[in-house]
Amino acid sequence: MAYNFNMSIRPLAILDLPYLYGFRDEAIGLDATRALTRGNPLGAVGLLSYINPSQHIYSVIANGEEKSVLGGITHVHGETFAKLYYIAPSSQLDHPDLPALIDDLTEQAGKWGAFHVLAEVDETNNAFISLRNSGFSVYAWQRMWDISRVAESDSKSGWTRVKSVHVPSMQSLYHQIVPPLLHPVEPQPKAAGGWMCNEGEKCYVSVAHGSQGIVLTPLIHPEANDVSEKLSALISNLPDRRIRPVYICVRSYQAWLEPVLEDLGAKAAERQAVMVKHLVHRVKDAALARNTQPAGVSVQPSRVNQTKVNNK
Repeated sequence: MAYNFNMSIRPLAILDLPYLYGFRDEAIGLDATRALTRGNPLGAVGLLSYINPSQHIYSVIANGEEKSVLGGITHVHGETFAKLYYIAPSSQLDHPDLPALIDDLTEQAGKWGAFHVLAEVDETNNAFISLRNSGFSVYAWQRMWDISRVAESDSKSGWTRVKSVHVPSMQSLYHQIVPPLLHPVEPQPKAAGGWMCNEGEKCYVSVAHGSQGIVLTPLIHPEANDVSEKLSALISNLPDRRIRPVYICVRSYQAWLEPVLEDLGAKAAERQAVMVKHLVHRVKDAALARNTQPAGVSVQPSRVNQTKVNNK
């Protein structure tokens, strides 16, 4: 891939924040949960994240001769993946320096210790093509469902906050639902958090909160009973919801939940491609990697010798 070597790609500084704010109406968010809970990545609330040194947030700009393009990436300490945060402006998706800018962002993810970079984008958005050209591939799809106006339930919740004692059950449910090929990209939950239904430990929902909204991500076994009633009860009893909208993220391996949500009166957003770029490769004739599956779950361990970040 040929790049324009006359370009100038540099990290954004605090003095650039007013410049970023000017692109707020042309930013393409690539992390749906973050966008729904925290708002526009280049809005006033989103920009506050850039002045918090404890967070892994990195943004760069490619200054062209006439037009500029910028993008950002985020990472949570200890996670094996990073997420592209945004690309802007939407009118510059054919910018000749955009592939090099995305490469710079993914290289930073490698420096943070991430093995993969994820991105979520509407399938009809031109950014989908830009990401494909930058080495991203689709591994699943998802849809965000607005459940803010689902009718309230009078039934008892039946959900309990996840505690450390629930983590093995939570991980077992993960291994039953998430396809094995996706395990390296979507790691199993490691810490207590979210809600678990008391019916045979077949329903778990993680929760992401923000000033702009709440996003629920379910792991619900197809054998669970009365799923519609359970979800309605959970939504009705969410603590500290106030007037914030509530969404449910449904991945393709849980597509059977979509008719349930539709019957509840939830409203679906456009389908999004969930994309990944791998920053590591595995080497043959390797030693056995540590087996981390929970007790009672049979998973074949991988054989790994070493991992190498693909620095461009």
